[in-house]
Amino acid sequence: MRVIFMGTPEIGVPALLALIEAGHDIIAVVSQPDRPKGRGGQVSAPPVKQAAVERGIPVLQPEKVRDPAFVEAFRALAPDVAVVIAFGQILPQALLDIPRFGCINAHASLLPRYRGAAPINWAIANGERETGLTTMRMDAGMDTGPTYLRVATPIGAEEDAEDLARRLSLLAGPLLVETLARVADGLAATPQDDARATRAPLLTRDDGRIRWDRPAREIVNRVRAFVPWPGSVTGYRGEPWKVVRARVGEARPKEAVPGTLLRVDGDSLLVAAADGTVRVLALQVPGKRPMPVQSFLNGHEVARGEVLEGP
Repeated sequence: MRVIFMGTPEIGVPALLALIEAGHDIIAVVSQPDRPKGRGGQVSAPPVKQAAVERGIPVLQPEKVRDPAFVEAFRALAPDVAVVIAFGQILPQALLDIPRFGCINAHASLLPRYRGAAPINWAIANGERETGLTTMRMDAGMDTGPTYLRVATPIGAEEDAEDLARRLSLLAGPLLVETLARVADGLAATPQDDARATRAPLLTRDDGRIRWDRPAREIVNRVRAFVPWPGSVTGYRGEPWKVVRARVGEARPKEAVPGTLLRVDGDSLLVAAADGTVRVLALQVPGKRPMPVQSFLNGHEVARGEVLEGP
């Protein structure tokens, strides 16, 4: 097939490479514009663009895919299909109607569950034990289009959002290759059951503020879910702490106020939650890299019995 591939971050690269390996004609890659990155603000090309340039594939980087000039450039390429994975912009109907087989997205959930911008994060935050990928023919709604194929995978007990995204990215390529082959042979898409739909909205900075009056398991799940952004933030004597890694601890004394530092020992901080405790294993403070609690305590005085600040 003549394929336009639309993707931006690193997790899209394995799918692009899988389609190339399968023999599809990648006539263009569409990626977000180059952006400043890192502390120095140096302009950097998106990973999908870099992979395309290395293989001599033309790259388009529209500021807005709704721009009529881009829509006409897209039309002029005469694609059979557009494959979309973590592109970063909502496609207008005018674009969706151009390819003969439509625009096919690999969405990181088992649709219709977790429709939206952050399905990996919210699946972990909500304590799901399983997630997966679904291929879908895109429509004008938010992940509401009819679906083709899916692959399920368990979520590891300590797997964070970055780890899970990386693992799902390796599953996306084979699933997309199979989907395109079967669509070419006449596979029809199946409408989603809207009654079973759940939402996975865009993350905000407020989502990362730790509320110690929540259950311990919920706090730990959210720590895992919000890596690397927005992170899970609390405070101690006015200094923001980003909790990087944590586990559910043991029972807590009934009189302990949520957020109380119950124990400060060699490799962890034990913090009271609503129904138990959270064992904080790694932290990050402004201007420093994430570090195990043992290293953190070498340079910080932390007092047992104090209460960590809420949002």
